[in-house]
Amino acid sequence: MDRIRIVGGIPLKGSVTIGGAKNAALALMPACLLTDGTLALSNLPHLVDITTMANLLAQHGVVLSLNGHAPNGGHTGRVLDLTASDIVNTTAPYDLVRKMRASVLVLGPLLARCGQAKVSLPGGCAIGTRPVDLHLKALEQMGAVIQVEGGYILARVPGGRLKGAHVVFPQVTVGGTENIMMAATLADGQTVIANAAREPEVCDLAECLVAMGARISGIGTGTMVIEGIDRLHGAQYAVVPDRIETGTYAVAAAITRGDIELVGARRELMASVEKVLVEC
Repeated sequence: MDRIRIVGGIPLKGSVTIGGAKNAALALMPACLLTDGTLALSNLPHLVDITTMANLLAQHGVVLSLNGHAPNGGHTGRVLDLTASDIVNTTAPYDLVRKMRASVLVLGPLLARCGQAKVSLPGGCAIGTRPVDLHLKALEQMGAVIQVEGGYILARVPGGRLKGAHVVFPQVTVGGTENIMMAATLADGQTVIANAAREPEVCDLAECLVAMGARISGIGTGTMVIEGIDRLHGAQYAVVPDRIETGTYAVAAAITRGDIELVGARRELMASVEKVLVEC
């Protein structure tokens, strides 16, 4: 059985570059489906889930190009260009979606851009209440007609364009907030998301969409307002630094009485961790 042996008693010193947050990157990548321009994402983490999302987007017709080289398999210098000039397939198959629940985030963009989507349920033919039901009910409020058959979400938009709506989530949902926010950027009219998730990854997606031309207010609050427009454009955007990675190194430095420089970390995202460390 593999094991890791750690010999302590030595203060950790040096510098480390904080990579992009996985959960932020997995929401940012499907945003490329909302435009025929190129979305260039930098500080992209080098992880299996990122590759899975890239493979899913590729089968939709997205052209992906990884530029730059990150030494030692890191993040710095890695830029992924995603161009969805032509969406050739609106089906997200089970063999890809089953590997990663974030795959359902293609649903909102596909409906907004193409007016139809067939997306496998992350858990297949699950019985009972599913987390994705919050996404589906909100999209139905926006005019989508949705059926769930054979483990797949079959969605279409009569008339081809979603309508703005007042969406009140009965419970906070990060994925639901992200899916509806993306769908609302190209909807006809204003969409209000009440009880919206406020996580940094949600805010990061909102800021990226704004960089692509979206009109979003209330970012970081429980109520977001999106004014739908006709089209978005490409953009260059850096994935927000991973707060878990930042906190891990910060705690490691504190425990060993070390001195570590966290390059690229966002201090404003670490207020609670910093407060605890100062108190200790």
